Amino acid sequence: MSEKAKAKTIFNFSLLRRVFQFASPYKNKFYWSLFLAIFLAVISPLRPWLIQLTINRGLQPETQFWFLKGAGTVIIGITIIQMALLLIETSCRFVFTFFTASLGQSVVKDMRVTTYKKIISLNLSQFDKTPIGTLTTRTINDIESINDIFSDGLIPIIADLLSIFAVLGYMFYINWQLTLVCLAPFPVLIIATYYFKESVNKSFIKVRNAVAQLNAFVQEHITGMGIVQAFAAESREFEKFNTINKEHRNANVKSIFAYSVFFPIVELISALSVGLLVWWAAKESLLLTAVDKPAMVGIITSFILCLNLLFRPLRVIADKFNVLQMGMIASERVFKILDNPDVASQNVVKNNTPLQNIQGRLAFDKVWFAYDADNYVLKNISFNINAGETLAIVGNTGSGKTSIISLINRLYHIQKGTIKVDDTDIESYDLFYLRSKIAVVLQDVFLFSSSVYDNVTLRNTDIKKEQVIEAAKMIGIHDFIMQLPGGYDYNVMERGATLSLGQRQLLSFVRALLYDPAILILDEATSSVDTESEQLIQHAIDTLIKGRTSIVIAHRLSTIRKANKIMVLDKGEIMEVGTHDELIALQGHYYQLHKLQFEKQSMPGLPA
Repeated sequence: MSEKAKAKTIFNFSLLRRVFQFASPYKNKFYWSLFLAIFLAVISPLRPWLIQLTINRGLQPETQFWFLKGAGTVIIGITIIQMALLLIETSCRFVFTFFTASLGQSVVKDMRVTTYKKIISLNLSQFDKTPIGTLTTRTINDIESINDIFSDGLIPIIADLLSIFAVLGYMFYINWQLTLVCLAPFPVLIIATYYFKESVNKSFIKVRNAVAQLNAFVQEHITGMGIVQAFAAESREFEKFNTINKEHRNANVKSIFAYSVFFPIVELISALSVGLLVWWAAKESLLLTAVDKPAMVGIITSFILCLNLLFRPLRVIADKFNVLQMGMIASERVFKILDNPDVASQNVVKNNTPLQNIQGRLAFDKVWFAYDADNYVLKNISFNINAGETLAIVGNTGSGKTSIISLINRLYHIQKGTIKVDDTDIESYDLFYLRSKIAVVLQDVFLFSSSVYDNVTLRNTDIKKEQVIEAAKMIGIHDFIMQLPGGYDYNVMERGATLSLGQRQLLSFVRALLYDPAILILDEATSSVDTESEQLIQHAIDTLIKGRTSIVIAHRLSTIRKANKIMVLDKGEIMEVGTHDELIALQGHYYQLHKLQFEKQSMPGLPA
């Protein structure tokens, strides 16, 4: 359904039902809100009636109201009743506003938790297709709009409509002819309300889309600010941001224009209704006797108050309908995420096979994999690694090395073939159990804005600080950490901005070591460090891979000489498999890569 078609739909009851499923734990607040909406609607005509009664009785010297006698006493008594009624109404309106807002925030909290939980369960391919800023908008801005369904949308609309019907009922009961005269301008108001609602609704949709674009753009460019500044692209990127920002401003200006036109029209129609009321009352008063005229004064005053009670909700009800519509559109966007079927399967082992400690045997059998439907990046890949062995994978950029390791812990799913760990298909394992037995050290180390301790443990409370210190000493980074302000409590800032690439890499080794994996994956783990750090890491790697199945991807061929097997990839296919000496003797792809790298090392000024 297009955005334009969505704008035409005031209520989507299936969506509304799903939203209210999140409100079911808080149904008492909802029921109290409805009760208060009805109660406030019922008592809304009481004040005009009491004013009318005060005028009518106050103009008669000999009058009586209940046990009160005399005009002065009656006026004082009714005034006290009005003050008590006003206090009750104000208190009820406070509770009503609090309950609706509290209900909305409770729903938002639960929905945001559910949405975030769904996002972290999505397969990695979804994050390749969807901008992070868009998911941020769905989780924050759109869900906040759903709050408006409760605080400014459905329940307040029901309360306003009930109030309007109650006041109209009272007016027709008092004088139906005068009521029809007062309502004569209402067709103009209905037409104005319709066009206002449509105009603002279109503007709001554009605003929401512009907000999503702004979030995606800002998130992406702040993350990549180093590239923007390094290539002096600030002015070009600023112009692009300025264009999106102008779209956001223009959409808001259009809605502001609609408000600027609509509210004066409402005030004009309100004044016209009062004018018709006075005209009709003056005309009728000429025909009334002196005895009946005081009653007409009370009715006129009462009707003026009733018109205020009518126009107050009518002035905002169209806006509340727009808020409700935008909440429904936002909920549809959020539910698209919640209904996304592309989630990582949490299967336990098939046939209820009990989980056992993974030894680390790994086998690829005729595996084909593509990020999209047709363009395969891995073609008919088959190999075996025994527990405790090390497989090194080499090849040119784009040959499929990283794709292979992304399949082992089910970050992506293959199209053909099977991948087995300990002779069991990896799709049959409980996902969390499988990943707990696999540690990955990537070339691009990601650190969160938190302490060193939290980054290496990933807030796993089962890992004690003594274990962290022992692992850091093993890697050789303990002394460096202790030199930081606060030691292991030092905040590395977003993406580890306060550390060098080599230091981040060393912390990632500590992280991998702490989880004591059965299968260790090293993706260009030494590419970001200098020679001295590489020697330190190489020693830690030798200790780390001992007794573990290891897969090592490295451009520096000198780091993989000790591997049990070396597999050469080219354009997603296996070209050669063997030991270092065997592949050198073969003088094929590996030999050419080794020769080329050796020539670079022998030439001054060229990186290895």
